[in-house]
Amino acid sequence: MLSIDFIRSITLIAIIQARSSSKRFKNKVLHSIKNKQLILHVVDSIKKSKKISTIIVATSNLKSDDNLVKLLKSKKIKIFRGGLKNVALRLSRAAQKYKIKNFLRVSGDSPVIDYKIIDKAIRLFNKYPNYDLITNVFPKTFPSGQSVEIINTQILFKSLKKMNSLEKEHVTLYFYNNYKKFLIKNFRNTGYYDKKNNCSVDKISDLKKIIKILNEKKT
Repeated sequence: MLSIDFIRSITLIAIIQARSSSKRFKNKVLHSIKNKQLILHVVDSIKKSKKISTIIVATSNLKSDDNLVKLLKSKKIKIFRGGLKNVALRLSRAAQKYKIKNFLRVSGDSPVIDYKIIDKAIRLFNKYPNYDLITNVFPKTFPSGQSVEIINTQILFKSLKKMNSLEKEHVTLYFYNNYKKFLIKNFRNTGYYDKKNNCSVDKISDLKKIIKILNEKKT
């Protein structure tokens, strides 16, 4: 039987950050798209990667996210609850709870995240295991909704006390603002993905494009 350490060297745990209190599109993570809630589309898209061993949804401990938690529990999806605005602390504590040294971060508004991008990030992580951050957003060359980051839990936790409120909310912004202090490996879009093809859900009007993408995947 393979040891846990060896398994983690070739696969990773994914943490999805999600909340129901989005100002532009409230409860969007629970909005039904083709008879399935948006957050479940995110989970299912990540599951297509064989390099992901476990998926955790990190949400807030506010009452506004109780229905999200109820749904996730009914689907037997792992959950962590923490503060709403300090997302960096929420994710670092989720990682610490599950004893994760490094984790792959995906946003809860990315229902059609491509598993091939996830696999690419993890292949780079296995090649550069000592890096603090593996990313495809520094600079951002992929379309919105196709962003992934592999974060070193210990480095994230140690950096919390140095972050301002905006950096705590956007998790990795502190690393990019201080990139000379960290080992960051970025991979670029080679042109396969159209950067203008928005794949994230920020407002209701974005749903039409997501439905179109989902329909195209079935044909």
